[in-house]
Amino acid sequence: MQLHLTLAALMLLEGPITTVAAGSLVATGVLSLVPVWVLAVCADVVSDSLLFLLGRYGRHPRVAPLLARFGLSADRADRLRDRVGRHLPRVVVGAKLVDLGAVPAFLAAGLAGVRYRRFLAWIALTSAVRAAVLVALGVLAGQHVAALVDTPGAAVAVSAALGAVLLTVSLVVRKTLTHRTRGALP
Repeated sequence: MQLHLTLAALMLLEGPITTVAAGSLVATGVLSLVPVWVLAVCADVVSDSLLFLLGRYGRHPRVAPLLARFGLSADRADRLRDRVGRHLPRVVVGAKLVDLGAVPAFLAAGLAGVRYRRFLAWIALTSAVRAAVLVALGVLAGQHVAALVDTPGAAVAVSAALGAVLLTVSLVVRKTLTHRTRGALP
């Protein structure tokens, strides 16, 4: 139970990396497939909903500077608000595929006044598919981990190392993309 709570907290902070690492723990027999998938979907929906709600209150003078820190300047918000309102399914799927665009896209969805039920339906659907793919990648990696280790503790350590490597690569790629595309994104 404690492992699941820790996993849920980590999935809220860095979902894709944690989901892949958890998938590798599924392959080694430390965790079960369905609870990992459910946790990944729920964490994704909760974090995306929080961004949406923050965007919903984005017109408040105290919230606007916070949105700018998340990459949603006033000019960018106007452009995204129009796109999100007209093309929500495309925006959600694109944001899920390119994790870097999710924060401003979901903040803009809140700012655009998109109905939460509509937003939630698209987020839940895309989160379910994305979690399945990430867990499957982890299971594939975990099968190789399982061949290397013979105890659950060693499996957790190797999976944590896999997660750390993926997190490092993710941070480097995000930093590089953010630096290169600053001002080029809509």
